[in-house]
Amino acid sequence: MKRFPWLTLSTAFMFVVWVLLSNDYSAATLISGLLLAILLPLAAKWLRPLRAYPRHAWTACRLLGRVFYDIVESNINVAGVILGPEEKRQNSAFMDIALDMRDPHGLAMLLCIITANPGTVWAGLNADGSILTLHVLDLHDREMWIHIIKDRYETLLMEIYEHAHLIELGH
Repeated sequence: MKRFPWLTLSTAFMFVVWVLLSNDYSAATLISGLLLAILLPLAAKWLRPLRAYPRHAWTACRLLGRVFYDIVESNINVAGVILGPEEKRQNSAFMDIALDMRDPHGLAMLLCIITANPGTVWAGLNADGSILTLHVLDLHDREMWIHIIKDRYETLLMEIYEHAHLIELGH
């Protein structure tokens, strides 16, 4: 199976952002933007001790859609907690969730997704990455949060990233 060209995509994205932010379409700006867009991702890839090999671009798009939907829904829920009755503000708590994913890139993405959702913050991850400690602003149903983390995010992230260790090990 052919891998998705993430380096090409990031180069194109950086070039477009450079041109839009500079608000200048001269040859010098375009050339400098193109050089930076090519050289920075190439230089950055050698700084990583373990390289990511994401796959399944369609799965990544589905995950992105879920995250955007959940962020909007979380904003509405947090507004309800803040603007609602005071007893709704008494339900914040920490909880632990057992994780199956071990890929460091997938775990990092999961932690970013959790923190991007208003009302949730990852509060810790044990040394082997198997237990996630999560703080939830309005914790009524622990099973619902386990479902959100495991079924909505972790399964898709495992599909995208989990194979990276096998490639790195040469299997």
